[in-house]
Amino acid sequence: MTVKVRRQRPRRRVFWALVAVLLADLLALSDTLAVMSVDLGSESMKVAIVKPGVPMEIVLNKESRRKTPVIVTLKENERFFGDSAASMAIKNPKATLRYFQHLLGKQADNPHVALYQARFPEHELTFDPQRQTVHFQISPQLQFSPEEVLGMVLNYSRSLAEDFAEQPIKDAVITVPVFFNQAERRAVLQAARMAGLKVLQLINDNTATALSYGVFRRKDINTTAQNIMFYDMGSGSTVCTIVTYQMVKTKEAGMQPQLQIRGVGFDRTLGGLEMELRLREHLAGLFNEQRKGQRAKDVRENPRAMAKLLREANRLKTVLSANADHMAQIEGLMDDVDFKAKATRVEFEELCADLFERVPGPVQQALQSAEMSLDEIEQVILVGGATRVPKVQEVLLKAVGKEELGKNINADEAAAMGAVYQAAALSKAFKVKPFVVRDAVVYPILVEFTREVEEEPGVHSLKHNKRVLFSRMGPYPQRKVITFNRYSHDFNFHINYGDLGFLGPEDLRVFGSQNLTTVKLKGVGDSFKKYPDYESKGIKAHFNLDESGVLSLDRVESVFETLVEDSPEEESTLTKLGNTISSLFGGGTTPDAKENGTDTVQEEEESPAEGSKDEPGEQVELKEEAEAPVEDGSQPLPPEPKGDAAPEGEKATEKENGDKSEAQKPSEKAEAGPEGVAPAPEGEKKQKPARKQRMVEEIGVELVVLDLPDLPEDKLAQSVQKLQDLTLRDLEKQEREKAANSLEAFIFETQDKLYQPEYQEVSTEEQREEISGKLSAASTWLEDEGVGATTVMLKEKLAELRKLCQGLFFRVEERKKWPERLSALDNLLNHSSMFLNGARLIPEMDQIFTEVEMTTLEKVINETWAWKNATLAEQAKLPATEKPVLLSKDIEAKMMALDREVQYLLNKAKFTKPRPRPKDKNGTRAEPPLNATASDQGEKVILPAGEDRVPGSGSEPGDTEPLELGGPGAEPEQKEQSTGQKRPLKNDEL
Repeated sequence: MTVKVRRQRPRRRVFWALVAVLLADLLALSDTLAVMSVDLGSESMKVAIVKPGVPMEIVLNKESRRKTPVIVTLKENERFFGDSAASMAIKNPKATLRYFQHLLGKQADNPHVALYQARFPEHELTFDPQRQTVHFQISPQLQFSPEEVLGMVLNYSRSLAEDFAEQPIKDAVITVPVFFNQAERRAVLQAARMAGLKVLQLINDNTATALSYGVFRRKDINTTAQNIMFYDMGSGSTVCTIVTYQMVKTKEAGMQPQLQIRGVGFDRTLGGLEMELRLREHLAGLFNEQRKGQRAKDVRENPRAMAKLLREANRLKTVLSANADHMAQIEGLMDDVDFKAKATRVEFEELCADLFERVPGPVQQALQSAEMSLDEIEQVILVGGATRVPKVQEVLLKAVGKEELGKNINADEAAAMGAVYQAAALSKAFKVKPFVVRDAVVYPILVEFTREVEEEPGVHSLKHNKRVLFSRMGPYPQRKVITFNRYSHDFNFHINYGDLGFLGPEDLRVFGSQNLTTVKLKGVGDSFKKYPDYESKGIKAHFNLDESGVLSLDRVESVFETLVEDSPEEESTLTKLGNTISSLFGGGTTPDAKENGTDTVQEEEESPAEGSKDEPGEQVELKEEAEAPVEDGSQPLPPEPKGDAAPEGEKATEKENGDKSEAQKPSEKAEAGPEGVAPAPEGEKKQKPARKQRMVEEIGVELVVLDLPDLPEDKLAQSVQKLQDLTLRDLEKQEREKAANSLEAFIFETQDKLYQPEYQEVSTEEQREEISGKLSAASTWLEDEGVGATTVMLKEKLAELRKLCQGLFFRVEERKKWPERLSALDNLLNHSSMFLNGARLIPEMDQIFTEVEMTTLEKVINETWAWKNATLAEQAKLPATEKPVLLSKDIEAKMMALDREVQYLLNKAKFTKPRPRPKDKNGTRAEPPLNATASDQGEKVILPAGEDRVPGSGSEPGDTEPLELGGPGAEPEQKEQSTGQKRPLKNDEL
């Protein structure tokens, strides 16, 4: 028995150690429970949060609006965001940046850069020679990259969320357009790093919308597949998505709803902005015609006038969606000339006729990618603000051939709500109902490599091979392993986009580089020299396409195997315990691990691409890391943590030991030896068959990024510091403005108070003149020198004025408090006197209060009466302009002292047991002797535990309960107390 106890002690220690770790994690999580989402649109953004007690709520900005314009105004000494920046677009259009997301991840020669310059000629774009990208040149001292501007907006969105949640927030899910490629997605992640946000996931906005739709209609989802089409036309682009909803059986949680992205089609430039630009051009032409004979300049050359026209075009587009015509009018458009012209919906539709012809395009792309027909679509749902244009709905309805279009979703907020639901699911602080999300790869990714082959004896040639790594419309997140079998020396391979034939010529030019990365391997030959007696199992490259749709190469390994003989050995208790701990720390899959995640789909080995078949024995294996078995019956490689490459110099023996422990389990079949060998009988353990030993050697990797180089770490750190400095400057500016406003408000309010009767009553004419003079001087100083004054100077000036007026304000406040405080004191004195008189009337045999206690209360009552009368008399002799002697704090102190004495006696009565009365032979109670004292009668008072009370001390005020007083024979309420408690109740134990 003793042996068992000793063996269990280490396990108990491990158990409590694990409990301590879990508690530490929970305590760390308790500080920041809230998570947020940012639906980053071209024109505006919606922010949502989830925190305890506030499930999925849209954040209101400082103007109490549910959406915020994505606009930033950058000046030399200040920044403006949201609606404030939108108003600054008219005054300073050059420094006001909007629609800058269109430049993310794009090099200077991209057609979208030229398009942006044509749309907004007031902005000066400079060239970055290192990354071949562009910057906004605000002034010679100010220039910002699109990532930095986006980082400012994300930081501002976090401040809105933190103000709304009333707690710090760092975790966020950010929506991105589904057509964003690898460079664009990495640019958004870099912007989030600059803002100090931890991105739980970049979620496609169409996926977020589909998730929101499914979450709020969970009851309508069943085992029958439902195909829903979402048509999302926003300000900058249009996306059409086909989603299949269905209940599926999962290993972790049983039957759960699932959404699967089946088809996607998009148009990068079809949206409300292009319609507004067409309308702005039309209005500019009308204004020029009205001033044709006045030799006036073209309005298009005036950035402020064009900013006014764009704002009016935006308003006009919205109004014409509900009206056949409307009057466009702008006061002082240019050179103090007003503009007024009538615009009709027919004219608007003629201006945008070619745009409306492009409306069905994304629908056809989505159907083609999903390999579906319109008959299989149950409903078409509108999303995005631009779908409110009647002509868009008319053309779309004709294209889809449905009776009506679905409008049963919040077109503006659906993506934000879906993204914040995903944020809650990914956060460790919340538990949500699982909803399986299977997103789809839009752009296929493949691996290309060239190898020298010998077609004929002595004739060598180079052969180019392609292997599809992630196919179009395949699910993600997913990990894949590609194995190179015929290499024994260092070599290179390339990661590129696959077939992009579904994109048009213009879209391909906008897409940018189709080559992603060149991978240079170092140390392949050395690994073969290190294990000459081992059989090579190839060079394995581990790829990861994570939840954000960002591709990474986790590691490259050279794998070797050999057969070794090993003596039978029972697994030790320590090994078993180590395996148990390992499983607790991530060795196994928990039910929560894959909630709202993409199910891993097992794929067979993919066939070589057309025209690149290898000779027998030269095939390159492409298998899914988590599911596909490793060749020759050995154990599959465990999936690596997402986004983290294996540490350099990783010991191959770790993997070897893992395989060894698996191979030694007697219950496993076909694991302990070669194929077809049955487990050895009990008596033949000594002749255990040979097992496979695997050795893994880490291969050095050098990555050459080809599409768009990421910002170097030193440059990224500089950008982070730049944004932090700007944020600190903004906070200091806000603090200074707050101090200036407080000073100005104090001056005006005090000047007004000097003329009020209650202030004149307690001050002399000289005192008021002195205060008025100081206030006037401070007001003059604020107007003349306050502009350059620091925050400290403003606060010191305010403190000086407050000190000057302190006596005046004190006298007024005291006189305001007197009536209420004196009335409360009189009331307490009267009730205390009544209570004392009632206590003295209790018959001697029922008396529970001692004479000392009642005398003490009487003394406090008399002293309080005397203090009140004397202080009132003394105060009456003083003039109102002097400091009063009757102070509200003294009245409160006297009330507390008196109330403490009364509360003590009340609590004593509440916890006192009634004494039993002796009965005579006739059954009547025996009257106590007239001269008997309380001690003679055996009075026994049982109170809660506490220290003995000194006469004159009492309980603290509060917890007052009515005391029932009665004559002889009355039965007061009894409360059970533990026996043996003989000391009275202490004040702080009530």
